[in-house]
Amino acid sequence: MKLQTQLSIAFTSLLLVIMAVVWYVIYSLILNVLIQDEQRQLEQTGELLVEILNEQYHTQDSIQQFYSILDDQELQMILYDRSQNRILYSTMPNKVVEGFHRKNNISDYSETIWDLGNEKFVTSRILILSRNSGLEMILLTPVSDLQEVQRSFFVRLFLVFLVGLFIASVLAHYFTKKLVTPLTQLKRQLKKIEKRQFDDIKHIKATGEIKEVAESVYEMANELERYINTQQTFFQNASHELKTPLMTIQGYAEGIKDGIFDEAEADKGLEVMVSEVLRLKGIINEMILLAKLDTEVNSYDPTNIKVEEIVGQIVDRALPIVNEKGITLSHRVENNIQLYADEEKLLRALLNVVFNGIRHAKSQVVISAVKKDGDIVIKIEDDGPGIPEEFASHIFHRFVKGKDGETGLGLAIAHTIIEHSKGKIVAGKSDLGGAKFTITFPK
Repeated sequence: MKLQTQLSIAFTSLLLVIMAVVWYVIYSLILNVLIQDEQRQLEQTGELLVEILNEQYHTQDSIQQFYSILDDQELQMILYDRSQNRILYSTMPNKVVEGFHRKNNISDYSETIWDLGNEKFVTSRILILSRNSGLEMILLTPVSDLQEVQRSFFVRLFLVFLVGLFIASVLAHYFTKKLVTPLTQLKRQLKKIEKRQFDDIKHIKATGEIKEVAESVYEMANELERYINTQQTFFQNASHELKTPLMTIQGYAEGIKDGIFDEAEADKGLEVMVSEVLRLKGIINEMILLAKLDTEVNSYDPTNIKVEEIVGQIVDRALPIVNEKGITLSHRVENNIQLYADEEKLLRALLNVVFNGIRHAKSQVVISAVKKDGDIVIKIEDDGPGIPEEFASHIFHRFVKGKDGETGLGLAIAHTIIEHSKGKIVAGKSDLGGAKFTITFPK
């Protein structure tokens, strides 16, 4: 069963239950309301008649003259003498009056509903002439008359409920369709993602949590597309990077085997082959390291690291290369700054970034570390040519290397390690004129 049908049935059922409960409560109370209202009307009618009787007929004998007036009112009433416990006059059949008198309802002043067989009567009692006279007017209305009104009200109420239920069902269908339609459209977009049809993905119109889910799906699709493209580029670049040294090795090996080269050329060829093998080994080792960094997240062993000490290790390891190139490596680190990360892997990441700066620097490389708004910010800057625009957007992708780059994996490794250490690295332009890498670790 489709979600829209399920929601429509659920909403309609809920409304049906609520309306049924409301109907039952109203139907149960309406008779009591009608009885109370009828008692008020009887009391008002009785007071009006008593007022006329008290004004125009002052003696008990003169009440007989009042009977003709009562006959014209079409009232169901009894004139009762309390003192003698007898009925003086009644507009109701004698059988009914005798039944009341026999069951002693008349003398029981606490009862407002009288029973006579299967019939019930609503009553209202009013004293006439004076309180000491003992004369009492009793007005009655059959409950069956009120039940007829109750049934008439029930029919109208039932029709209103049917119309309300129909309208509620239509609204439930409309709103559930409005709710489910974005989900159905989102399902189609997910099918396109499954088939990797990223160019055909369209944004859907939605609100609330569905919109948030849709945005997450779009972000996931963009990230998946980027990842697939990166993987394709990675394999293409990896094939190219591995193919070049292999072709060089193959060429020299075949030449030496066939005796094409003389002794001097053969020795040179062997040196080139060894050099290419070492380069090939370095590429493969870094590819293996990247694979481990991506898959073996549990291999990270974070500890508290003093930033001043790790920067000192970087300077010590980079010093021979700096002296060989004839540039300066300076550093500025605030005291008592600590990081929580895997020391060995973080050292590898920072060394890769520093060595990248040394390769491209003209005269200096600067390392700085400060604590800003609780975050730890490490900057590595150089005064080289900077990052070319064509590399700026994918500087941290694999096998992307500049003019003096080696394997094109150093910055990719640094980026992966820093991200797994809950940090973030961005590349930009330095005030020194070259590149600037800003590494931020949140508090």
